[in-house]
Amino acid sequence: MTEATVERIRLFLIESPIKMARLQGVGNVKGTVKRVLIELTSSDGVIGWGEAAPWEVFTGTPEAAFSALDIYLRPIVLGKPVRRIRALMAELDRVLVGHAEAKVGIEMALLDSVGKASGLSVADLLGGRVRDTIPLSFSIADPDFSADLERMRKMVPEGNVIYKVKTGVKPHREDLDHLEAIRKEFGEKVDLRVDYNQALAPFGAIKMLRDVEQFAPTFIEQPVPRKFLDVMAQLTAALETPVLADESCFDRRDMMEVVRREAADAVSIKLMKAGGLFEAQAIMAIADIAGLPGYGGTLWEGGIGLAAGTQLIAATPGISLGCEFYMPHHVLTEDVLEERVANRAGHVVVPDGPGLGIRVSEASVRANARVIVEA
Repeated sequence: MTEATVERIRLFLIESPIKMARLQGVGNVKGTVKRVLIELTSSDGVIGWGEAAPWEVFTGTPEAAFSALDIYLRPIVLGKPVRRIRALMAELDRVLVGHAEAKVGIEMALLDSVGKASGLSVADLLGGRVRDTIPLSFSIADPDFSADLERMRKMVPEGNVIYKVKTGVKPHREDLDHLEAIRKEFGEKVDLRVDYNQALAPFGAIKMLRDVEQFAPTFIEQPVPRKFLDVMAQLTAALETPVLADESCFDRRDMMEVVRREAADAVSIKLMKAGGLFEAQAIMAIADIAGLPGYGGTLWEGGIGLAAGTQLIAATPGISLGCEFYMPHHVLTEDVLEERVANRAGHVVVPDGPGLGIRVSEASVRANARVIVEA
């Protein structure tokens, strides 16, 4: 039997309008978000999709990811066996440093192809499901806090109970007022979390975070910049509230250092940081040994990337703190899927079809594409 190989790759640089501005600590987003979509066709006619969604203040630019895919990675991928994913990913690491988002986009498309060809979901390929739904966390990040509060009034009765408040962008007193307003209106009905996105300086951070603790957050995410890992360890030891590492943990080496220094109680697992679903599982395996639970984080992925994220979490027991996969339903004005990944009673429903379990709309892709390369 002839082994299927990668025959064709199409790349789309997408720019999609969003419904609301987002204040995110290290960088803000308004108007549109960009990402790169990858369509990979194998010699047996199976089509797989992937997505690269960098953020310029976090991992890189969409334009750089597009160039990395088009100029450096495409020649390596074309003609390679579709099923030999680990071997190909290792080769991509040898020929190009960094560009994790571009690489995970390729890996997604390969897994989608193999899943479709075999009739298995990506979660099956990653070891099989341990969960079929994932609790959804919505981020309170609108510059207009009253608008977010109104959203909560509609969402909480529908079963959406996890909310992560972006803090450190506005004055500290204003952050406390917002947390107080949420607790006053919704009480213990909501699972409240806070995320500083590295916004605090080490000096004085502990006092501000102790102020926040009075509102009983489930965790405090990345309070200080990535480079201050010793400060993260000090805060983790001093606070009663668990500290979650995001920017401090991109890869396995970072995870080992976080564990060694006891610099966090939990970790955010993001495909765009990790550079691969297999790599994300490897990071989580280290966290598992240390007893650190994982949280499904995102950058600005649309439905393709988030479908991959749900498949990862479905097959990875340790990512148990839910996910923030709310972009396609709540922020993007239009996604590129024929049918969005389902949300039900405050949970993301993991697609159960083969591959990523999604269908991509060619019309939507082309309508949102700014640059298309076909070869």
